[in-house]
Amino acid sequence: MIATSSRTAPAAASADHPTWPALLSRPYPAVMGVLNITPDSFSDGGQFIAPERALAQARRMIAEGADIIDIGAESTRPYGSEPVSADQELKRLQPILADVVALGIPVSIDSMKSAVVAWALDAGATIANDIWGLQRDPDMARLVAARHCPVVIMHNRDRADAGIDIMRDIAEFFARSLELAAKAGISRENIVLDPGIGFGKTSEQSITALARLEQLGTFGLPLLVGASRKRFIGSVSPSEPHQRLGGSIAAHLIAAKGGARIIRTHDVSETVQALRVAAAIWDQA
Repeated sequence: MIATSSRTAPAAASADHPTWPALLSRPYPAVMGVLNITPDSFSDGGQFIAPERALAQARRMIAEGADIIDIGAESTRPYGSEPVSADQELKRLQPILADVVALGIPVSIDSMKSAVVAWALDAGATIANDIWGLQRDPDMARLVAARHCPVVIMHNRDRADAGIDIMRDIAEFFARSLELAAKAGISRENIVLDPGIGFGKTSEQSITALARLEQLGTFGLPLLVGASRKRFIGSVSPSEPHQRLGGSIAAHLIAAKGGARIIRTHDVSETVQALRVAAAIWDQA
């Protein structure tokens, strides 16, 4: 049974780090650093599954300017990842989550399972990041509403279909998710939308979603984009995931120009610098 404690703080912040609303109101997007404690994630699988290496990576990303740490214990790469149980996710999270929380910036839990999210929120995480946008686990919306925590609602599909209008599909998916959120009582001020670059999309559709990101502004909600090292970059410029820094930054700058308020990335230092320089230039335009 999922716990529904009365914790209501929308985001953690230390004296040195801004609150959730402040992060979303800055002239440049907040940066969410990716921390995969998995053996099989597409870009860094196995690198940080050891607790001491995971903690060192979290410290490094914070020093480089990360505003949020997004920690996940199940690979969700489109091809070749193996589903894991909630117990296995918790086994990976338990040795590390509290130590990451103690570093003092907001921690997001990247899980599609409400039981895992509930445990992580109890352990100090403050943001739920659901790659199925409240539509896969029937308890997720109720849990998020009960905890009054920010939630990232991501667009996803079980498989890519090159024949669909991807922007219409994203919009219809978000409309369903927002209906579930409203019925559960989730405050709109706690909702962020993520078009799900690379998830259930062809490379061409991922590019389209980035190019037409502004269209999602009609929902009146903050947008998160995570294009870091994604496969579509390799379709334009053949490369392995670790060779896609330039493409990742290009995509994220375009996303920022298109209205993204949070950028999710493996490469924090370079992304922070690029976003801040771009914001300074755009401010003079």
